[in-house]
Amino acid sequence: MQQQEIQQFLKNYFQANGCDIVEETDGYMTVQLTIELDKELMNRPFYWHYLEKTGGVPNPMKLTFITDQKTAPENMKGEVIHFGSPRLHQIFQSTKNLAAYIRLYENHRFASGQHVPLKPWLGINVRISYQCDRKRDVFKSLGLQLINGQIVENFHERLLNLQLTPKIPDYSFTLSPLIMPKSGVSRIENQLVKEIEQEEHIWADEARERWNKDLQLLEHFYEDEEEKGETFDNEKKALQDQYEPKVKISIINGGLFYLTEEAV
Repeated sequence: MQQQEIQQFLKNYFQANGCDIVEETDGYMTVQLTIELDKELMNRPFYWHYLEKTGGVPNPMKLTFITDQKTAPENMKGEVIHFGSPRLHQIFQSTKNLAAYIRLYENHRFASGQHVPLKPWLGINVRISYQCDRKRDVFKSLGLQLINGQIVENFHERLLNLQLTPKIPDYSFTLSPLIMPKSGVSRIENQLVKEIEQEEHIWADEARERWNKDLQLLEHFYEDEEEKGETFDNEKKALQDQYEPKVKISIINGGLFYLTEEAV
């Protein structure tokens, strides 16, 4: 993630949560937090508890983030933020907490007076982690129509081409799902498992080869000992934890989307 992308991500995050961008130029931005985001990010439970007890006037904090020290003013005071920094990691986690689920409707442009049916779709963004002594993440966005069970890939990209709104548009009505969201999640998960099983996992074979070589070295190191003991068992288990190939599927976020027939 480049510094410019980080600044745009921060701007989107704070604006989506109702914060005012007080000042912004290349390299830094100043944000006025809302009460909710102050509680979410600033770790001031005693301040807010005291305020609620006394009925005082809330004073949420104002933050300045420096995303590029080269272009920001020399004496600028603020938090230097970059990929991997604790604050950015905290905001990534907050994004999951605050926006793990959403419900949106397509704001279609059909002629006024024409009642338009909107079909329910379950959209899920997932991370597939291929793990051994190395790690590779693959991100996928899948959509499942909750009436006929159709599954489409790149669902998020398709949604970007649509106008979406949190309120159902006039002259629209939603169709009831035949597949419940919980069952829909299982269907998407089963689809991903099938795809993963059909892949060639050369990376896993190579990891097992490295595992076997280190295991042979470990065996050789302890070969003169009659009883290898707990230390050997622990080191052997550590090699297994390090090298054993695993594939993990984790849901990043998702939502229900009510779309016209022509949308997807």
